[in-house]
Amino acid sequence: MKFINPKIDLAFKKIFGTTENKDILINFLNSILYEAQPVIEDLDIIHPQEGVETLGVKDTYLDIKAKIKGDKIALIELQLIHLSSFGNRFLYNGGKTYSRELTGEERHERLKTVISLKIADFEMFANQTEVISRFVFKQKEQKTDDPDTEIELVFVEMPKFNKQWSELKTPADQWIYFIKNSSTLDRLPEDINTKSEIYKAFELAIEDNFDGQELKELEKQEMWIQNLNGAISVAKEEATKTAQISLILRQIVKRLGTIEPETENRIRQLSLEDLEKLGEAVLDFKKMSDLTDWLPTYSG
Repeated sequence: MKFINPKIDLAFKKIFGTTENKDILINFLNSILYEAQPVIEDLDIIHPQEGVETLGVKDTYLDIKAKIKGDKIALIELQLIHLSSFGNRFLYNGGKTYSRELTGEERHERLKTVISLKIADFEMFANQTEVISRFVFKQKEQKTDDPDTEIELVFVEMPKFNKQWSELKTPADQWIYFIKNSSTLDRLPEDINTKSEIYKAFELAIEDNFDGQELKELEKQEMWIQNLNGAISVAKEEATKTAQISLILRQIVKRLGTIEPETENRIRQLSLEDLEKLGEAVLDFKKMSDLTDWLPTYSG
C-alpha cells in the first residue's frame, strides 16, 4: 500500500476540499482549532480555488464559511505553506474575500470568529516549542480581547511535531501526523478507528485513488518543492558563510593589520566549518605569520 503526500495542493484539496468530504474538513478544523469539541457543525467552502503559484510552487488555500454552535458564523482561511521564503497571506486579505460572501444579517449579527489557520512545513517561531501557536487581537494597554469579534491567527509548525502514532494523545495529534507522515507509510496505522474521519482521510490518500494524470501532477509539484527547498538551503548556507567571512576578516584586520590579497583569497576558500575554527584561532594570533602558518592546515 502506498500513500500520496497530502501536503501537495492537488492531494490536499481532494481529501479536505470537496463537498462530499466536508465531514473530514469539519473534524480536522474542530480538532486543530477547538480541541476536538464539535464547535463547527457545518461549513461551506467558499473558494476551493486552484493553489496560488509563487515561482511555480502551489500553496494550498481554502476559504471556509463555518456554522458554529449558537447560530454563529466562523470565517476560516486555511493555508498550507511549503517554503519559508514565500510571503504569507494576511488576515486582512482573507477578510475581504469573506465579506463578499456574507449576507447583511451574517455580517452584523452572526459573525463570531475570523481565523487564519496556517500549516507550515518549516519552523516559524524558533523561540518556542509548541506545535500549534495561537495569536489574538488584544487591547494594547489593558491586554483585553476584542469584545465584538474573535480574531485569531493559528499556526501549525510541522517540523516541531515528532511523535509516533503510538504516542498520539489527541485528534489534533492524529491530523498533524497524517499530514506530515502519511506519504512515508506502507500501511494504515495500527488501532486506527475505522469509523473515524481520520481513517477516511487515510483511505482517500491511497495512491490507487488518483489517476495517472493526477499522479504526474503530484510528482511534478513535489519534485519542484524538494528542489527549491534544496536551493534555499544552499542559499542560506552561502549567506551564513559570507557573513562569517566578513566578520573574521574584520577581526584579523583589527588584530593583525592589512591582509594580503592572496591570504584573503585563501580565507574565502575555507569551508564554513573551517571558518568557525579560524574564528576561534584568530584570538590567539599575535602576528600575521601566525595566520599564514595556520592556513595550510585547513585549506587547499
